[in-house]
This record gives sequence, structure tokens and C-alpha cells, in this order.
Amino acid sequence: MTDCCVIVPTIRQPECVRAYVENARANGFDTDRLHVLLVTEEFCDIAGMEAMLDELGVDGEVFDGPRRDAWFEARGLAEYADLIPAASHAETSFGLLYLWAGDFEYGFLVDDDTLPHDDHDFFGRHLRNLAFEGEVEAVDSDERWVNVLYQNADELGLYPRGYPYGAMDETVETDRVVVDDVVASQGLWTNVPDLDAVRILMDGDLEGQAQTRTSAADYGEDFVAARGSYLTVCSMNLAFRREVIPAFYQLPMDDNEWAVGRFDDIWSGVFLKRACDVLGKRIYNGAPLCEHNKAPRSTFSDLNNEVAGLELNEHLWEIVDDVEPPGRREGRAARPRDGAGADDYAAVFAAMGERLAAGDFSDYENGAFLNHVGETMLEWLDCLSALDAAEPVATEVTAD
Repeated sequence: MTDCCVIVPTIRQPECVRAYVENARANGFDTDRLHVLLVTEEFCDIAGMEAMLDELGVDGEVFDGPRRDAWFEARGLAEYADLIPAASHAETSFGLLYLWAGDFEYGFLVDDDTLPHDDHDFFGRHLRNLAFEGEVEAVDSDERWVNVLYQNADELGLYPRGYPYGAMDETVETDRVVVDDVVASQGLWTNVPDLDAVRILMDGDLEGQAQTRTSAADYGEDFVAARGSYLTVCSMNLAFRREVIPAFYQLPMDDNEWAVGRFDDIWSGVFLKRACDVLGKRIYNGAPLCEHNKAPRSTFSDLNNEVAGLELNEHLWEIVDDVEPPGRREGRAARPRDGAGADDYAAVFAAMGERLAAGDFSDYENGAFLNHVGETMLEWLDCLSALDAAEPVATEVTAD
């Protein structure tokens, strides 16, 4: 049974897929369960990627821009094609739609500049995390933000990309909680830490990486963020249950009139965490680790892509923090209703989208981008509904 869709956005290093498939086989994971979706652009070697999947003996497809357009057209959804920005990491959202339209139970997001650790059963560990039932460490802080690098923060002094500057210098608190409702598993990373450009510059690196590096020794026990607190969710090493897709749209970054970029997975993580808190679900963090081998590039180029959204990132979580869908009392203890599923995620996401779409954010630099985000969130839900109603497409339509 092919129940796992592995989504890899790539224009540079599709060969990373070989390492993940080899890791699966080395750990006895049934690769017949895997369907690899490579989301790329038409200037890349599409035929080479397809040949690699054939050589590896795994199910999968490759989608560049024209093929994505054809996919939407075949389902009568051409009006929604602009939800997926071209040549942007946020095109991973196409993978979410593809998964939603298919018969998959689990999704994996893998960046092409990562490799699995040999001593981690990558796919098996993620799935065990999603099935986890038991006691685990819960992390909180007086700033209501959890630094996923908190375990060695005194030595590393690092905060990950997307962590608000106003929430730094927090007092960390930990507790033990019983967890039985995990819907997303975030694996962390060694080698190049996932930092924003300002923090990379502060670390003394002009090549977009970091002078400070992380190792497996910097991570301890797996953990969850406490209810009501937020955390950065990076999509380079992430597994999730199908049910979260309505609340997990990777936001329309890069190709917009405000030039806001680099926050697609971070903001989707904020929305997912709020939905999890409302519905009584959990995001599990820690293993399996991956090795992040970010290629050198100008730190100032990343800064240029991030600066337009830095102020918005300080406030986005505050704007959606008390959002509840209609019919759910403010402040109610966060537990799911019987049979809670996709409709509940959609309701929470719609409530957040409506607040952003209708809000007055003129006090913020590029505040109108938040209105745009809200509008696209609601369009995302419309697209999912239309996809549910669309006639099944038996044979995939592609464009050369």
C-alpha cells in the first residue's frame, strides 16, 4: 500500500532522494509505501529526475510549472493555479494538493539540501512519532514561544529562522505531559542551523550559512510545545497526517508586490499550532535528525528576501492567537470533538483567514500583505472544497 507521499521541492539537488530511499531500505522500511513527488521548474532536468525514480524503483512523479498548470486544468481548477507561486519554496503547497487528491495517509516534506542520518530510521521514526502515545517533555516560556534549539541554547546562543525577536531572552519552563494526539512530526537538523539572515550576520557569516554549527549532541529528549505557546516549524524535515492539510497551506511568498519571502513554512506553522491548540492536537519535535547542507550564498540576498516581512513576523501570532471558529467558546479547554478531522482544521483556518483578510494592519510595514495572506488562505480552502467535488482524473495529464 502506497500511503506516504514524500514531497521534495527542488531545482538544484534532486539526488538527495537517493539517500532517503537508501535509508529506508537500510532500516527495513517498505519503500512500496513511498510515492515521491518532485516539485520543480521547467528549466530543470525533468527527464533525469524521472529516470532517477525509475532507477530507485520507487513510485513517483515530477511536476514543473506547465505540468502543475495541466494538473489544475484537468480537474477544472485552473482558477486556483495562482495559489502556487513559481520558483518559490512555497510551491510545496502543490504537494499538499496532490496528496489531498490522492489516496495517501501521511505526507513528508524534505528539502533537497538535506540528508538523513545513517543512525536514524527516517521514515519509520517519523511514523512512530505520529503514532506516539505516552509521556513526553512539554516546553513553554514566559514569552509564549519555544526555541526548538533550547536544549543547548546556553552554548549555541541560536534562535531559528522565524523566531520573533521580541520573544528572545525568554525563561524556559518544562513539564511532563501525556500525549496521544500527534498530527505533525518535526525532525531537527545538524550541520548548518536554520537561521534568518540577521542572525546569520550576527554570527559572522556572509555566505548565508552560519559560523556556529549544530551536531546530534546538541539535542536531547524529544518534546512538544506547551498548549498556547508557539514554535518555529521548518518544512525541511517534517511528517504530517493528511488531516492537517486544510490548516497547513504554505503561504504565497516571494512572488508578491510587497516582496515578502522566506516565511512560508514559518507562518504555516503558526497557523497549524493554533489549530492544534484549538483541536487538542500536538506537534512532536526532535528525531529523526537530518543533516542540513545549505549551499553558500549571499547572506544579504536572504536578508533582502526577509526584511519586508520581519515586522509582520513579530505580530502575526498575536493577531491569530485568540481565534476560535464559530460555535467554539473563547477560552474553552482545547480538546477535539468526537470525530474531529479535516472540517475542524478548515474551520479554524477559515477563522484565521477571515481575521487577516478583514484586518487593518496599516500600522505595520507592508501590513496589507497580511490582508493578502488572509485572502489566499480562504482561497486555499475553496480550492480544497473544489478538489473534493472534482471528477477523479484516472490518468495524469502532463505538459512537456
